[in-house]
Amino acid sequence: MTVTNGLLSEQLSATTLLRFATAGSVDDGKSTLVGRLLHDSKSVLTDQLEAVERASLGRGQDTPDLALLTDGLRAEREQGITIDVAYRYFATPARRFILADTPGHVQYTRNMVTGASTAELAVVLVDARNGVVEQTRRHAAVAALLRVPHVVLAVNKMDLVEYAEPVFAAIAEEFTAYASQLDVPEITAIPISALAGDNVVEPSSRMDWYGGPTVLEHLETVPVSHDLTGCPGRFPVQYVIRPQTALHPDYRGYAGQIASGALRVGEAVTVLPSGRTSTISGIDVLGRETDIAWAPQSVTVRLDDDLDISRGDLIAPSATAPATTQDVVATVCHVADRPLLVGQRVLLKHTTRTVKAIVKEIPSRLTLDDLSQHPNPGELVANDIGRVVVRTAEPLALDSYEESRRTGSFLLIDPADGTTLAAGMAGESFSAAATAVVDADEGWDF
Repeated sequence: MTVTNGLLSEQLSATTLLRFATAGSVDDGKSTLVGRLLHDSKSVLTDQLEAVERASLGRGQDTPDLALLTDGLRAEREQGITIDVAYRYFATPARRFILADTPGHVQYTRNMVTGASTAELAVVLVDARNGVVEQTRRHAAVAALLRVPHVVLAVNKMDLVEYAEPVFAAIAEEFTAYASQLDVPEITAIPISALAGDNVVEPSSRMDWYGGPTVLEHLETVPVSHDLTGCPGRFPVQYVIRPQTALHPDYRGYAGQIASGALRVGEAVTVLPSGRTSTISGIDVLGRETDIAWAPQSVTVRLDDDLDISRGDLIAPSATAPATTQDVVATVCHVADRPLLVGQRVLLKHTTRTVKAIVKEIPSRLTLDDLSQHPNPGELVANDIGRVVVRTAEPLALDSYEESRRTGSFLLIDPADGTTLAAGMAGESFSAAATAVVDADEGWDF
């Protein structure tokens, strides 16, 4: 059997999609930039634009406030700030886009983690009058923490500094120096005026000293790799299928979405955490058999052996199967209003597996001003970024987040009410991160 043409088309079309997030301090103009991007790229429906025009007139404005295209909550419009993550879908002839407009206020940093967790590019806005501020550094740190491969520094409101090149150059130099300490792989600085439209979609005649791309040009041409086939194969099991019909009396399949890599019929695989091995006897995609399947396809895998496999198990090629561990050392962003404390019992959700766990240690909290580590803070509160050591009741097959954003990430959840406490990235997410030493098993009672 071979992969159908439809599946090949699905793989090829995925390469034209770019997921990106916007971030920046309060009043830097994120929503205006997004509105300008949608408006000037002809991605706004007529009725949407008319609604914005009416709302703008009601507020005494002569021209449409393009920020209203994304600030949809009543509280956002009343306060003039972004509170929740606003997702927008648009397309140009060159590429399709999924945009996450994230909040800028410090108390909503956790919302940026949500928006940027799946992004391949982050647009960080800076007000040309204020330069790089603490929240700018925070957003750069979050982008680095989440391993976003491309960062665009959009120096906004250049019209308010008379489009002066020295102002832009100084901000770009300061931000680049800071982001380089975070090991951000690529930084592109663009001077813009979201309100006037300079260098957003069309090049600015008022900044002829700038010879780089506009924001949209960069979004359309930045190299984006969706090729997860080069990564080790990882298949978290979501559901066991046993139809037990007359046509398929012995059918047993394991359904889920391939997180990374590829799976092939005839390939030796290991089921984790049990460590049992078998061979892939068949792969079903959309009701048809195929010899090979890639991430992120949803498939059903059949094995030669009748093993005890259930939701939460991980199937991986034996040659590249990850090691299992019960001591998870990770960087986390705390997203809950209640603090995370040493000794606290939690649930750890990794792919489709959820296990009991306990917070053994909080070795450090990241200070964003100078990227130093505050040792042994005792707790993490909302929007804190820190290192944790978590002991799980059952083994987990975790990859390093640097190697795989899908199988290297996890959530810490309050077992009492299901509240998400923290988003975690396994392994060393910062080059400057403190080294945490995992103690021997201390007999934690789960």
